[in-house]
Amino acid sequence: MALLFFLILAFCTGLGLSGSSSRTRLVGGRHRCEGRVEVERDGQWGTVCDDGWGMKDVEVVCRELGCGAATGTPSGTLYKPLAEKDQKVLIQAVSCSGMESKLIHCEQEEDVFDCSHNEDAGAMCEIPETVRLVGGPGRCKGRVEVKHREQWGTVCKAGWNLSAAKVVCWQLGCGRATLTQRCCNKDTQGQGPIWLSKVSCSGQEGSLQDCPSGLWGKNNCTHDEDTWVECEDPFDLRLVGGDTRCSGRLEVLHKGEWGSVCDDGWGEKEEKVVCKQLGCGESIFLSAKARRNFGLGAGRIWLDDVHCSGKEQSLEQCRHRFWGHHNCNHKEDVAVTCLEL
Repeated sequence: MALLFFLILAFCTGLGLSGSSSRTRLVGGRHRCEGRVEVERDGQWGTVCDDGWGMKDVEVVCRELGCGAATGTPSGTLYKPLAEKDQKVLIQAVSCSGMESKLIHCEQEEDVFDCSHNEDAGAMCEIPETVRLVGGPGRCKGRVEVKHREQWGTVCKAGWNLSAAKVVCWQLGCGRATLTQRCCNKDTQGQGPIWLSKVSCSGQEGSLQDCPSGLWGKNNCTHDEDTWVECEDPFDLRLVGGDTRCSGRLEVLHKGEWGSVCDDGWGEKEEKVVCKQLGCGESIFLSAKARRNFGLGAGRIWLDDVHCSGKEQSLEQCRHRFWGHHNCNHKEDVAVTCLEL
């Protein structure tokens, strides 16, 4: 009788037996609340087909992830790198009312499974404003503040490290964390509550609130110990001068300005990462003479001595010299040609 009652309860609440431990994430977007929709089942991550996909479904995803309002239903193929060929499409169809707590509660059984990764679903949600950087030059540099009980407060430097800064930069949709230090002079110190201290992040968390910390508002810190973080601007790259978006001279965006990449140390592994990030096919390695057919760059040379393993998802994850430091001229600009998918 007890088992029968549990089964009825699970059916009525939409919990199901196999989906109760399922997780959802968004991959490839500018921040954790945008990207290709993926769900985990039996320890394996897979995608969701966009058959019938709509705003009600995205509303559920946004709620499950603790994001803000649903804002769009983009194709999952817009988010690079694309899903791997051996990654499964785990859910073919969903039909949400918009009130469910988890996407897995909306899954519909289908007799024929005919989706491919060309039909992967995507989702766009607003970023909940629970962390911000204040007092710096732009939204990606400044004093760390978090929102608690509808009030903004600072974060104490005690226990803080670069892994925590990395989480803040990711949460804000900024680039790589480059600096974290004790803040500030009297003009840039925070006021009001000091909400967090002893924050301990691994660097893999989706938001600062997911990191272990001391109790909210319980610390012995002063505003002399407020935390300051600097992130790079959001990373982007493009190929210019070619006949398609998958071939041309490589340029990267830094501090709002496009610049070229020097070919010192450049090879097939680096090209593989570029093609993957752009959502193109296999790279075709070019001779130095063939690269010059795309023309010489002008302006800044942003990167030099780039070294990738080939497994990175973005060129940003590869090792390189400091931005703008090089011993090159534009005759050494990198150009890349990838097959089109």
